[in-house]
Amino acid sequence: MMVWMIDNKINQNQETWDKIAYSFDSTRRKPWEKCIDFIDNLPRNYFIADVGCGNGRHLIHCAKRCKKAVGIDISKELIRIIKTKTKVLNIDNIDLIHTDAVNLPIKNNVFDAVIFIASLHNIKGNANRIKSLDEIYRVLKNDGEALISVWSRWQDKFRKDFFKRWFTQFNQNEFGDIDIYWKQHGLNIPRFYHLYSKREFIKDLTKANFKIIDFTEEKIHSNKHPDNFFAVIEKK
Repeated sequence: MMVWMIDNKINQNQETWDKIAYSFDSTRRKPWEKCIDFIDNLPRNYFIADVGCGNGRHLIHCAKRCKKAVGIDISKELIRIIKTKTKVLNIDNIDLIHTDAVNLPIKNNVFDAVIFIASLHNIKGNANRIKSLDEIYRVLKNDGEALISVWSRWQDKFRKDFFKRWFTQFNQNEFGDIDIYWKQHGLNIPRFYHLYSKREFIKDLTKANFKIIDFTEEKIHSNKHPDNFFAVIEKK
């Protein structure tokens, strides 16, 4: 295993996720079925990246399925957590990079596949989110595929709040921006989110020149309205 600590343009998100890293890890152990399905359908000789890999719950499955996996995250503490897990599990085909998804220190056309799960929505500013998608496009090989997910703006938990904002928000924030507090284990840490509408998510993927292969709306924690969008995309 190799671990690169590259502090290029790391923003305040690092401090936030470093503070909650161990609490986050204890509550995020089970991989999402949608991600497992995508990973399990990849050829075993693939080189895959998990951008915004968090505590490694999907990255480790990538490593078990594919020839080589690279985990990329903005949090040094989450990177350390993954490093410990891979030692315990005796996994030696993972490399880790501490960096921002908006500026990937990786050559063009490297990866056969990428997953970018529940991380795009933590990037502040539409221009930065588009840049991160451009980076995914750049590092993918031609005809490479990616699975990207974001939280839905109109999910059960935040639906009423955003309906109110629709009529009252006149400040400089982008519609969809919200602070969601991490309150596990006695913490009270605000995390930036930009919650997406279906239309906006598709629009941003299209801006980055991706071909959308599959698009689904999932209810992972909501009962009535979808709380996550998943897109399987291809580099044209």
